[in-house]
Amino acid sequence: MDIWISIGLGLALLLTGGELLVRGAVASAKSLGVSPLLIGLTLVGFGTSTPELVTSVTAALNGSPGIAVGNVVGSNIANVLFILGLSALIYPLTVNPKGFKRDALMLAVSTLACLAVVLHGEMYRWVGCVFVAALLMYVVYVAIQEKRIPDEAALVAEHRAEDARKGPTSILLSVGMAIVGIAITIFGARYLVEGSIALAKGLGVSDTIIGLTIVAVGTSMPELVTSVMAALRKHADVAYGNIVGSNIFNVLFILGTTSIIQPIQIPQQIIRFDIWVMLMTTVLLIYFARTGAKLQRWEGCVFMLGYAAYTAYLIAIA
Repeated sequence: MDIWISIGLGLALLLTGGELLVRGAVASAKSLGVSPLLIGLTLVGFGTSTPELVTSVTAALNGSPGIAVGNVVGSNIANVLFILGLSALIYPLTVNPKGFKRDALMLAVSTLACLAVVLHGEMYRWVGCVFVAALLMYVVYVAIQEKRIPDEAALVAEHRAEDARKGPTSILLSVGMAIVGIAITIFGARYLVEGSIALAKGLGVSDTIIGLTIVAVGTSMPELVTSVMAALRKHADVAYGNIVGSNIFNVLFILGTTSIIQPIQIPQQIIRFDIWVMLMTTVLLIYFARTGAKLQRWEGCVFMLGYAAYTAYLIAIA
């Protein structure tokens, strides 16, 4: 199969599978009477992160840590600079003060934890277990907190549940849709990873560069669609919360789960440069969100220009 056809087919299957999984999972949860708050906090976040998860696990099992780690680091950079930047250009993004303090702290902690692991050079299974456990505790804490004292942060989660596209009303069809979505995602990840490895070899570049660019942006498409649609609907708080939540999920859940299945050797490219870009991106996001409780259009423009410069650098060194 042609390399670009393999990559294109892989991305298409990932997006289709992720969409079916989110629709089926959300519809199943609603049929079972699960609250919109819990759906927004968990199923939408897990569902939109499925393409990154399956891709990173597949890459790690195929002996391509550059794609596995580059996918997570590159996705977090693209989420903030490209997706959040574009969303802020469409409509200034509101930041809920209470939710900001809690989520920004968790984002900072997860980013620093990722930095520590990357600088160590290897991620072991026990570290992955700690990451996943930390995410589960965070989700439980948020769910309990917002149930006791509902505020705008609870509305954000509920909007995320409402913005998710509707699935079938039958519980059997909903579960079936979710299962089919997972299967399609797995096939898509296989084609994407195989095509990406072949492309890296054909161009004579490292698989890390491919993971940081094509794979990272491709697997972030669910976040792009969710955030842009939220901005267009003027659910500005959802666009911001979606990206912050996704970046936390990427580090703790995707990197954690991947290392549990297959311990990861960190590529030198990421140790030398990209993890620092991710760190600076996170700091800039928190700083912009802290000033004025909004992400203004000019700040979105700064993000977009930053992503253009970052991408240009990766192309230059490829």
